[in-house]
Amino acid sequence: MITKTIPFSAEEYERRLTKTRTAMEAAGIEVLCVTDPSNMAWLTGYDGWSFYVHQGVVVFLDAEPFWWGRSQDRNGALRTVWMEDSRCYGYADHYVQSTERHPMEELAAQLNAMGVGSSRIGVEMENYYYTARAHAVLTHELPDAKIMDGTGIVNWCRTVKSAEELDFMRKAARISEKIVDGWLERVEPGVPKNHVVAEIMRDAVRGVDDAWGDYAAIVPLLPSGTDAAAPHLTWDGRPFAEGEATFFEIAGCYRRYHVPFCRTVFLGEPPELFKHAEAALVEGLEAGLEMARAGNRACDVANALAAPLEAAGITRGARCGYPVGLSYPPDWGERTISLRSEDETILEPNMTFHFMPGLWMANWGLEITESIRITEDGPAECFCDRPREMFVKS
Repeated sequence: MITKTIPFSAEEYERRLTKTRTAMEAAGIEVLCVTDPSNMAWLTGYDGWSFYVHQGVVVFLDAEPFWWGRSQDRNGALRTVWMEDSRCYGYADHYVQSTERHPMEELAAQLNAMGVGSSRIGVEMENYYYTARAHAVLTHELPDAKIMDGTGIVNWCRTVKSAEELDFMRKAARISEKIVDGWLERVEPGVPKNHVVAEIMRDAVRGVDDAWGDYAAIVPLLPSGTDAAAPHLTWDGRPFAEGEATFFEIAGCYRRYHVPFCRTVFLGEPPELFKHAEAALVEGLEAGLEMARAGNRACDVANALAAPLEAAGITRGARCGYPVGLSYPPDWGERTISLRSEDETILEPNMTFHFMPGLWMANWGLEITESIRITEDGPAECFCDRPREMFVKS
């Protein structure tokens, strides 16, 4: 007897499927082939480290979705998706990384057998997991279909979180706090970076109370000194040094739901440059949190942040936030809304963002961030509760 580990209620999955079908109809799509593992999990519950091979979930307007993937990964689908076993299809292993055949041939055969091979079929074209060859093969194998770009259909359905999802994110936030508390205690001059990262990983996976830790979609990022000008460096074995700032970009993760949380530590007495930047950044963060209200626009948050920074002579060219929630590597963002001056998306209650105004200058960097929820009435709620400051250890 196979035991299923479905993270959400049947009503929650029905809500998601209904929302997706409505979006499909609005886009003129009859069949949607979803290959993003985050979207697959959101729709069906599927959870496995199998996204390095071709797999997907196919959504119909008038029938249950079906999962398809590598034959050995079908066993994972049987244990994690809410659909009946008959809606899980595994293709033969000789399709895996073959130069002679391609899994999309099998998907096309399945769609033809279901009588939808000449439908308007949406695919996630701007996606890490859907390759140029996959698209070419699927198009060739379905000559009577109209293949359409369905990028973002499911992603946009995910922007407003349910009560069940918010519960998972609050558990992830407790893990984020534990991680930050842990590295802040351990970082000292002379301590090798990889030793601290090892403990970060330990804290992240052990979790807090009944909230066990899942792996995050991005590994810990923690450049120091002049390297902190580069936002996406990881770690090495060099020790932390006196007179340097290090920012830590981490996320607690619970059942694939992420709450990113970044803070900076300075070892020794920070120079006035850092104190000046910290004050402007915190002022901008708090102004942005005040503007992050239902009915306001994404750009309103970005513009509120920018004003104190510009007054302090600090110019940053990057967006300052993005939606977060359920994710798989290589990114914990949802790839829809951006908190930046050009984005006029209206904020809605229970949208969730990483408000992330990192400063990456010519030879230094500083990160103080918050993951937030747009509330029904009032400024944004911060998921984590730690001082909004640059930590200093003398």
